[in-house]
Amino acid sequence: MNAASWISVLLAGCAAGIINGAVGSGTLLTFPVLLAVGLPPVVANGTNTLGMSAGSWASAWAYRQELRQRWHVLRYPMLAGFLGALAGALLVVSLPPSVFTAVIPWVVLTATALVALAPLLGRWLSHRGGEPMNLPKRIWPWTLGVGVYGGYFGGAQGIVLMAILGLRYDRDVQHCNAAKNMFAATANMTAAAVFLVTGRMNLAVALVLAAGAIVGGYAGGHWARQLPSAVLRTMVIIAGLVASGYLLIFG
Repeated sequence: MNAASWISVLLAGCAAGIINGAVGSGTLLTFPVLLAVGLPPVVANGTNTLGMSAGSWASAWAYRQELRQRWHVLRYPMLAGFLGALAGALLVVSLPPSVFTAVIPWVVLTATALVALAPLLGRWLSHRGGEPMNLPKRIWPWTLGVGVYGGYFGGAQGIVLMAILGLRYDRDVQHCNAAKNMFAATANMTAAAVFLVTGRMNLAVALVLAAGAIVGGYAGGHWARQLPSAVLRTMVIIAGLVASGYLLIFG
C-alpha cells in the first residue's frame, strides 16, 4: 500500500464513523475502500470489523447519558448480541459468503420499512391495548439474531438494530440510537477477536481505520444527539434505502 492508500483508509474510517454514530451502515463505505486498496474480501471484512468497533465505542461514549440508566435493561440483550456475533464470526471462517448475500439486502430493506413505520405501529399497538412503547421489552432474541448478522458481515446492522429497538425497546429514537451504538460496538469487537485469532484481518490497516473511526464515531454520536428525533429517523430511513440498493446491486 502506498501513502494514498493509507490516507484513503484513514478518511474512510472517519467518514464511516460519523455515519455509524448517526445512523449506521458506514461499513458500506469502508468495505469497498478496503477492497480497492488490495485486501481480499474475507480479510477486508475482518479488518473492517475491528476498525469500525473502535468507532462504535466512541459513539456509545458520546451517548453515555442516554445509556447511564439503562444497563439493567440492556445487559442481557448485550450478552445475546455477543453470543450471536461470536456465532456469526465463526460462520465467516467456515461457510462460503453466498450463504447470506442473497437475503441480506431484503433484511436491510425490511428493517428500513420498520424504522419508518415504528411510530404508526406503536400507536396501533397502544390502541389495541398493548403495552406502552416507552417501556423496554424482551429484546434479547432479536439482538441474538442481529448479532449473528453483525458478526458475519455487519453492513447496515445499525439500520436493522434501529428497527428492532424502535419496536421493542423505546419510542424515543435517541435512546434507540444510543443502544444501537453499544450493541454494534459489542458485536464488532467480538467478531474482530475471532478474525484476529484466525488471521482474517490486516492489523496495521485495521488500526489506521480505527483511528479515523474513533474521531468520526465520537463526532457522529455527539452530532446525532443534537438532532430532532424526526430528522434522525429520516436519516436512518435514507441510509437504509441506500444500503439496500447498494447490496442489491453490488452484493
